Amino acid sequence: MIRRLVYNAVGLTLAAGTAVAQQAPRTITFDDAVSIALRENIGVRQAQNAVTLESASVRQSKLNMLPDLKLSVSGANSVGRNFDATAGRLVDQNSHSVNTGISSSVTLFDGFRNVSTVKSAELGEQASTQSLERAKQTAVFTVASNFLSLVTQQEQLKVQEQALAALVAQEEQIKKFVDAGIRPISDLYQQQASVASARTSLVEAQRALELAKVDLIQTLQLDPAGTYDFAAPTVNDAAAVGKSFQLDSLLARAYERRTDLDAAETRVDAAKQDVRAASAGKLPTVSVSAGYSTGYNSAADAAFRDQLDQRRGGSLSLGVSIPLFDRGAASVSEQRAQIQADNARLSLEQQKQEVALQVRRAYLDHQAAQQRLAAAEAQRKAAEQALTAVRERYRVGAATLVELTQAQASATQANGALVSARYNLVFQQALMAYYTGDLQAGTVRESLG
Repeated sequence: MIRRLVYNAVGLTLAAGTAVAQQAPRTITFDDAVSIALRENIGVRQAQNAVTLESASVRQSKLNMLPDLKLSVSGANSVGRNFDATAGRLVDQNSHSVNTGISSSVTLFDGFRNVSTVKSAELGEQASTQSLERAKQTAVFTVASNFLSLVTQQEQLKVQEQALAALVAQEEQIKKFVDAGIRPISDLYQQQASVASARTSLVEAQRALELAKVDLIQTLQLDPAGTYDFAAPTVNDAAAVGKSFQLDSLLARAYERRTDLDAAETRVDAAKQDVRAASAGKLPTVSVSAGYSTGYNSAADAAFRDQLDQRRGGSLSLGVSIPLFDRGAASVSEQRAQIQADNARLSLEQQKQEVALQVRRAYLDHQAAQQRLAAAEAQRKAAEQALTAVRERYRVGAATLVELTQAQASATQANGALVSARYNLVFQQALMAYYTGDLQAGTVRESLG
């Protein structure tokens, strides 16, 4: 009985150890997260599929310029009656025939429609590649912003933990004052309520931290049932304080570096090639065709090989097709292509306007973030000095607990505001790199300070 209990205890211990091993969290660093996002992000994968489709269109348009080659084989079984002069009567006659041939044709001139189609397809592939680069930048920026949110919530959690520790220590001191008869029991009750409120704020901070992890899980397309430990990168907020930008240089850099803007310009060029291809429908088409064929019929007296030799023949033809009246199909196609080209130009103008406005907003937000950080630092310094003074006054009985509680709450609020202001400045710097097109997987750490 004792041995069985020992075995059961050992088995339960091993099972518990196995369960703990299976539930060990997966550590994901910032670099790991960037790699996962570039591989698993839905937007990036869709952009990659678009590039693949455009590559197939380029290959197809080039193959359309080559000659085609067709092999045709047909067979027939004929049943009929013929008069046999030797026999002097009608006789049934069945015959088998086989015809085979090979043919090829190529377009020599079609108004340069095929050339324009190839150029349009190549430009479409180039635009899709540029859009893919922007999709990668967006994925990297999303990961960076999620990690910044994670770091911010971690720092806010530290602020709440420090505030709770200070309130607990203050509660112990007030209890000593109450026990000594220096302070009324109501001060202790009020302080205990403040401690309970601080514990609630700590729970909310922990919840916000977990929600920041959920956002990362969603961005990286990870298993929601898994356990993960995100190793946040070191954020140098001090390096972001002294940085300054010039709006004119930012706009010029954005116009030069934004790959989505390049993609819009490339699509305008592709639309121009589509107009040329559509207008080619009004021009003549010149083509060359060649063929070679032979056949066999069992009703003939010659042998199979002799018939193939006797019935062989070939042809070479040159064809010119001049569109005289096509019910307006070419004109309508050209008009549609011109409208699409005009829409592409309008989209480019709108894209340039959006890029300029994004950079301008980011520039203004960065300036405001620097000013907000300076104000938050001054607020925290003043709140800490006020808290120190009120604590000393409360110790000697010159201040009430209400004043001390208010000073403590102001200090906690100031510390939280300083954390938010610091990482908001870092976020605005990363946002600036994203809007100017400089945010890359290899240089994303520089944008974090």
